[in-house]
Amino acid sequence: MEYLGPVAVLAVLVVLVLGLWNMLRGGSPNRSQSLMRWRVGLQLLAVIVLMAGLWLSTR
Repeated sequence: MEYLGPVAVLAVLVVLVLGLWNMLRGGSPNRSQSLMRWRVGLQLLAVIVLMAGLWLSTR
């Protein structure tokens, strides 16, 4: 359980870097939009995982 937080944050970072790389090299706008949606979803998941970890550690 203690590895889920860093893994979730790392997943967000990977998708963010992929999106920035796509923009910098002039890639497809549709791919950038798709990566942005993935990033937002992964950020939501990361926040949920981190908050659940905090809640469970205080019990």
